[in-house]
Amino acid sequence: MDTIRDTDTIIPAIAGDGSFYPIGKMQAHREAVLHLAVSVFVFSGDHLLIQKRAAHKYHCGGQWANTCCTHPHWDEPVATSAARRLREELGFGVPLIESHEVEYFADVGNGLHEHERVTMFVGHADRSTLEIRPNPDEVEDVRWVTAEALKADMADNPHAFTPWFRIYCDRFPDLKI
Repeated sequence: MDTIRDTDTIIPAIAGDGSFYPIGKMQAHREAVLHLAVSVFVFSGDHLLIQKRAAHKYHCGGQWANTCCTHPHWDEPVATSAARRLREELGFGVPLIESHEVEYFADVGNGLHEHERVTMFVGHADRSTLEIRPNPDEVEDVRWVTAEALKADMADNPHAFTPWFRIYCDRFPDLKI
């Protein structure tokens, strides 16, 4: 089971002056505090690798999301956290390039909210040779999708996808992340 300790820290922004302070991850989600996050998008040609979150995750379990996402640890650079989480969740690494920054607010159920300033990272791999080793504590399934197929699936089954992934796809409908 996904063990989340309130002592795990993230880096939230203070709305007024933009400075950072450490806060427990669950506290940030319960109180909807703006905090930093990273989202990774790994492509093979025109296909994006997406993951189905493990059913027992503390929020959005069993829903499809982008390749992976996380919160940086206190004093951890966002690029380091993106590479770390890709290895932890999917068992591989690829060079990642910082792409965009997105800020959003979403209700993720159970009295929790994501209020994030997200740095997006893009990587490229050859899906015919990439060895993906999903961590079953984090990931239930993976698949490669085109932007067109993803749009159709999201239109037919919006609640099969995490709120943040739907937000990203609304902002970048052609997956030009």
